[in-house]
Amino acid sequence: MQYRELKIGGAWEITPVTFGDERGLFLEWFKQATFREATGRSLESAQANCSVSAAGVLRGIHYADVPPGQAKYVTCVSGSVLDVVVDLRVGSPTFGQWDSVLLDTADRRAIFLSEGLGHGFLALEDNSTVMYLCSTPYAPDREHEVNPLDPEIGIDWPVVGRDGSPLEYELSAKDRAAPTLAEARTAGRLPLL
Repeated sequence: MQYRELKIGGAWEITPVTFGDERGLFLEWFKQATFREATGRSLESAQANCSVSAAGVLRGIHYADVPPGQAKYVTCVSGSVLDVVVDLRVGSPTFGQWDSVLLDTADRRAIFLSEGLGHGFLALEDNSTVMYLCSTPYAPDREHEVNPLDPEIGIDWPVVGRDGSPLEYELSAKDRAAPTLAEARTAGRLPLL
């Protein structure tokens, strides 16, 4: 596996080595020993999630209260998504900045996000299936969101899908109503570094 730290501290892109032959392919999408060596920490998985999205579905930006926070290890097993990490940690030198990784079935990359970072993704084709390991279980009373279309964050979401057709963003009611980064900060809802 190859690890590349993103411009947001605490986030990594992981590219697995794939072994293929006429039968198909094999890869390790997570391995604790190499993960620990690259990131300096372990990932205890308390929950595994799966979401399936149509092209244009935009999920996030989601985060959990710190402590304990929720670290995520994310990959796309079918289709393709632009996966985005946003630094929501007040006091971080990269606060409010974002970075992204294309997750698809060509490179079969994964992304790891430490506690305190925001996470979102845009499905670039129908039936995009995202799997993720979470360090803590879902707890609705400590889960929050920031609007993924907030111009202050300025995420450059794709406007066309993998097939070249225009994307119409489809957000949940909760994500559409999410506060901006400034509103969440003013309300004291963001993690502190």
